[in-house]
Amino acid sequence: MNGLVKKEDLISFEKEVEQLYIDKKIRSPVHASGGNEEELVAIFKNIHPKDWVFTTYRSHYHALLKGISREWLLKEVLENHSIHIMSKEHRFVSSSIVGGTLPSALGVAWAIKRKEEKRHVWVFCGDMASESGVFHECAKYARRNNLPMTFVVEDNGWSVDTPTQKVWGGQDSGPNVLRYTYERTYPHYGFGVWVMF
Repeated sequence: MNGLVKKEDLISFEKEVEQLYIDKKIRSPVHASGGNEEELVAIFKNIHPKDWVFTTYRSHYHALLKGISREWLLKEVLENHSIHIMSKEHRFVSSSIVGGTLPSALGVAWAIKRKEEKRHVWVFCGDMASESGVFHECAKYARRNNLPMTFVVEDNGWSVDTPTQKVWGGQDSGPNVLRYTYERTYPHYGFGVWVMF
């Protein structure tokens, strides 16, 4: 369970990445987090070190909260691996594909159940991915088979730069789907400033 990484640590890491990106030290896509620090710190208090975390291309906060060191993560970001952070040691998997980790997370949860292990799978996705068929199929299959798995929907209200509810409509829910909302700090991709017309 996370007790070491605090909201301020998350924000300072993303600010450091932002400056490196602005200084052209990072040449690959970076999807930054911001505005959801408190929610994630609270969620990760329930995540055990032996649990698995599967997440998206917006994974820096998740990696730090899972126990991955700031130094190792920053090195990966500088080596252009920001959108696909992996650590077998920390049981941490991310993917640059929208909804890409959902089926893999489901498979790991199924394996945990079959082996009767005392572990849990936490899979994070955005609100756009939660409207996809793969999300609905995985969430329903996990519920029906009572798999040790929690789906966490990080709902910032946007599908890239389109309002999610305006485009997709309803939301999936159930005992294994945890949804929280937040206002994003950064644009979908990279950094920069918001310009209002």
